[in-house]
Order: sequence, then C-alpha cells, then structure tokens
Amino acid sequence: KLLRETLKELLEFFPENFVDRAAAGLLALGLKKGDRLGMWGPNTYEWVLFQFATAKAGIILVSVNPAYQLQEVEFALKKVGVKAIVCPTQFKTQKYCDMLRKICPEIEKASPGDIKSTRLPDLRSVIVLDSRQPGMFHLEDVMQAGSSQYVQQLQDLQKTLQFDDPINIQFTSGTTGTPKGATLTHHNIVNNLCLLIPDFVLQPNTRVCVPVPLYHCFGSVGAAMSMAVHGIALVFPSAGYDGRANLVALDSERCTIIYGTPTMYVDMLNQPDFDKFNLSSVISGFVAGSPVPPELAKTIVTKMGVKEITIGYGTTENSPVTFCGSPMDNMERKSETVGYIMDHVEAKVVNPTTGQIVPLGMTGELMIRGYCVMLEYWADEAKTQECVTKNGWYKTGDIGSLDAYSYCKIEGRIKDMIIRGGENIYPAEIEQFLHTHPKVKEAQVVGVEDPRMGEEICACIRLADGVHCTVEEIRDYCKGQVGTCLPLYFLLSDLSLQDSSLRSVCEHKIYFPPQQLHAF
Repeated sequence: KLLRETLKELLEFFPENFVDRAAAGLLALGLKKGDRLGMWGPNTYEWVLFQFATAKAGIILVSVNPAYQLQEVEFALKKVGVKAIVCPTQFKTQKYCDMLRKICPEIEKASPGDIKSTRLPDLRSVIVLDSRQPGMFHLEDVMQAGSSQYVQQLQDLQKTLQFDDPINIQFTSGTTGTPKGATLTHHNIVNNLCLLIPDFVLQPNTRVCVPVPLYHCFGSVGAAMSMAVHGIALVFPSAGYDGRANLVALDSERCTIIYGTPTMYVDMLNQPDFDKFNLSSVISGFVAGSPVPPELAKTIVTKMGVKEITIGYGTTENSPVTFCGSPMDNMERKSETVGYIMDHVEAKVVNPTTGQIVPLGMTGELMIRGYCVMLEYWADEAKTQECVTKNGWYKTGDIGSLDAYSYCKIEGRIKDMIIRGGENIYPAEIEQFLHTHPKVKEAQVVGVEDPRMGEEICACIRLADGVHCTVEEIRDYCKGQVGTCLPLYFLLSDLSLQDSSLRSVCEHKIYFPPQQLHAF
C-alpha cells in the first residue's frame, strides 16, 4: 500500500505528466498546430516545460531574449505573429508585464485569452509565471485547463506532426540590421543533439552545469535536449547569469560537465575566491558561442583542472553545432581550432568573391550543408535566399580554413574584416595574441575610420582585476609579434566588454576622435 501511494505521488509530479498537462492546457487556450508562442524570461523550470509542451502540441516556440527592451520585443513578436507569450512579471530590472502593457494597453481591460491589440494584432494571450495580472492567464490556469477532452485532442494532434515541421524560432543578432528569425525543425534540433553528444561519451551520473541562456541554441539544444534524449541531469546555477554562482553549483552539486561561452569561463577564472571551490568532480567542459583564445583554453585546463575541454563552433541557423573537437585532442588542436566537421554535415571554404573552393589550409568563407541547415528566416524570403544557396549551402559569413582532417580554424567574420590601405586584416588573429598578455582579461579589435588608410586598427582591452597597465606597455608587447597588424589605437578599461559603453565601440563601431582613443 505504501509503495502504491509513493508511486502515485511520484507520477503526479513526473515531468512528462506536467508537459502533457501544459500542452493540453495550451490547446484549451485556443492555440493550434503552427501557432507561435513566445517564451520571454530568464532560465527557469517553466522555460524547459514550455519548450517540450509546445513541441508536443506542434506549437512553434519563439525564443525571446530576456534582455529585450520595448522596441526589440515589439519587433520580434510582430515579425513572427506571436499568439501567446509566457513571462514572469519581472526579473531584476526587467519589468516584462509593464512592457507588454505599454505595447498593448488593451490588455488591462481585456479578458484573458481575448486580447485585441492594435500594435500586436496576432497576440491573444499572456501567461504569467508568478503573480496574477489583469487581462492575463496565470500558469495555474494553463495547467488546470487541460481536461481529458484536450488530452485526447493532443493525442490526436500528435499523429499529424512531421519531423520536418518548424518547431522553434530563434532570433539572430541585429547588429547588422533588424533581427532575423531562424526557423528550426524537430529534425534539425534532435539530430544535432544526438550527433553532438553520442551515448558512448556519457558517464554514469552525468551532471551538467548550465549557465548558458535557454533562449539561445546552446541552452535549448545543447542542454535541454540532452536531458530529454540522454536523461542527463541539468544544474542551472542561477536564473540570470552569475559567474560566482557557476562555481558554487559546480562545487555543491558535484557537476561532471560545465558548459559556457569564453566570457563565462573568464568570469569564473577571475573570481577573487576561485581557489576555495572544489572542482574535482568536473571531468569535461564545452566552450562555444564565440572564438576561444588559445591562452584561455590552456588556462581552463591548467587552472580549472578541466582536462577534457572541448571547443565547438556553429550558428543558430545550423541548429547550432557544425564543428566539435574531441576531448582527447592535443592542446594545439584544442587551442587553435574549433574541432572537426560533425557527422552527416558537409563543409567547404570558398573565395568570398568568386565562390570557388580554395585549397586546404587557405582562408575563405566557410559554408555548411546538411540536415542542420535551418528551414528559413521566418517571413523573410529575401534574407533566406541571401544566406542559403539553391544547392542548400548556408553562408556562415565566417572566414576560416580547413586542414586535411577537417579541423577548422576560424579567423574572423567577413563583416569584421578590417581593410587598411588595401590589406585585409582579421581581428581574431590580433585578439588571440593580446590574450597572451598576463594583464589582459578580454580583448576585442575593431576598425576605425581613417582618412588616409580607409580603416585603422583599434584594440579594446579589458584589464585583469586590480592591475595597472599603460598603452605603451601593451604596444611594446605587440611590436614585432603581430607583423603589420600593430593597432594604432588602444582603449584600456576595467569594464567588461559586455558593458554597454564599450559595446558601443566594439560592436556598433561608434568611433572616438583619435585623441580620445588612447584610454577609456
């Protein structure tokens, strides 16, 4: 009798039960196969819940950046015709419900599920995860709405789902224009995860520390899908990113794997009390999201003790990973390449001007073809055709090279390339060298306008905590080491390169007059 009661209790809280209830609840709210549901907020249990609930109901999950402000979120929701959106009332300074009310003042007087907005004509429902709000559903309402009628409807609906149906829309960066909605299918996502993490690499009791955001492919595919496919335990250190919380989670939860972008590893390594944490359980780590400086890869191994570090490369449009190294690779390959081409994926490097394949070892634009290539950019045929050829090749926009074993080196972005007096210069090469300086914590290199040369090189440098360094010291360190690529201008700062003031220089290239460029 006790066993029966215990099993009954466990089944009541079994995650799949919650997923079915949430999926049936969404159908009860009037959502149908192919409708879009936006998920807007930090890493929470509910994020994963709705990721799988929407997939079961054939509803397309729209991953909305939790940092989006009014104009950005309005553009994203309108672009893909979101019918329902899920969010907390607020998180830190982000007041999600208040922003939605500013975009759609009609919410205040609407009945939940019957929003009629002038600015967002497709929006009907807002689902709040915490406190109840006028005109909005609460998560409880969704979970309770999934009666047996809608459970049956869900089961019937699932017979109509196809492997290549669109299931997720992820917005790419808008630094070169408005964000584009990369549309991914079940086939894209499930296969990418299965090929990225095959069964044979998993250890018993695998526990992955996941500081990466769920709204990004790294979190939603690399993490959440691995839980569903392999039964891996996921540990989310914090709802919003917190470098120290990552170390706490690794220590207290005895995680065996750590995920992260290069910046996240930099943050962990630079915590003042780093040495107090016990990281002995961490066997391997995965680094992706942006280029990994060789010195950082080496430090992760030597200081963090993560011997089986793996570097990966991909794009949102490729679901996302296309190149991934082996934990057994030597340090040269770990630190200088992004790994080798994944199974069932093709890659080629072409001359960006002619489109002709270049010899092995030569640089050019990297192109990808295979199951992983997105379906399209949502409602943007022109951009889709611009990025995906008639033969199915996706143009990454990245400059790289391949060796005879299909290992890839990424040199930089075509659009980031600096053309100084007719010479093509790739910022990544200079950034990697700058990271070897003991006082440099992060570095980004950009081109600045120059009346004579067209462009000149500016190095934006974040110094290590508590150190003093001069422009002259950095310049002398570079002399004779970076060839003709010695930066003319330097920005020194103790601010993160993620700080908005430095982002304005590093990403949007708002240039300072030369006399202001020597120091920030």
